[in-house]
Amino acid sequence: MSEAAPTANPGSPLPQDRFAADLRGFGALGILAVLVIAAAQLAPPLSAVLVLVWTKLSRTPWREIGYVRPKSWIGSLVIGVAFGILFKLLMKSIVMPLLGANPVNQAYHYLVGNRGALPAAVFTMIVVAGFGEETVFRGYLFERLGKLLGRSLAARIVIVLVTAAVFASLHYFGQGPAGAQQAAITGLVFATVFAATGRIWMLMCAHAAFDLTAVAIIYWNLEFAVAHLVFK
Repeated sequence: MSEAAPTANPGSPLPQDRFAADLRGFGALGILAVLVIAAAQLAPPLSAVLVLVWTKLSRTPWREIGYVRPKSWIGSLVIGVAFGILFKLLMKSIVMPLLGANPVNQAYHYLVGNRGALPAAVFTMIVVAGFGEETVFRGYLFERLGKLLGRSLAARIVIVLVTAAVFASLHYFGQGPAGAQQAAITGLVFATVFAATGRIWMLMCAHAAFDLTAVAIIYWNLEFAVAHLVFK
């Protein structure tokens, strides 16, 4: 009579469970995942796609990265779009002038009247910024730092500050000091909203609307006029 095949210890985790736990942790595999996602920022929105893959493979609950079904998709869309537009107008007409920023965004000045460049710009603002940056900088970084620092109020404040600083620093290379200043402020605002709500859909809409409003202002060559609405 042949011997019975050995059975797995009922108390030991399955291989896929161990793999998921390692991805969620901060051992070699977990750190490698962070580095790969960070490196993918060079080809956005690949980094956001990798965050979704990591979330699935690590069996991290979707709510941990802010992917929570809103009470109303349409309501969140309307609120997000309205907030994004008003926020951009506030930044352009009051905040950035107070900081001494050039009213003309030289990095995107090529968009003035450039109809051919609009499709790529719109794609970038919706997919790369709205979906990509919110998924990475709010969803993923909040989850990772939350695992390290905890969920206390002090930890949340630190996470808001750190994510805003990282967000601002990455905007410096393409848009200079003024771009970094604006990104720092928007990062602080968006991160604070995310820390308070834990929901990312409205922020995606707000971020996309913020950037699309910027594109519209530049395309119609209204930067100087909007920047001097309050301060002549």
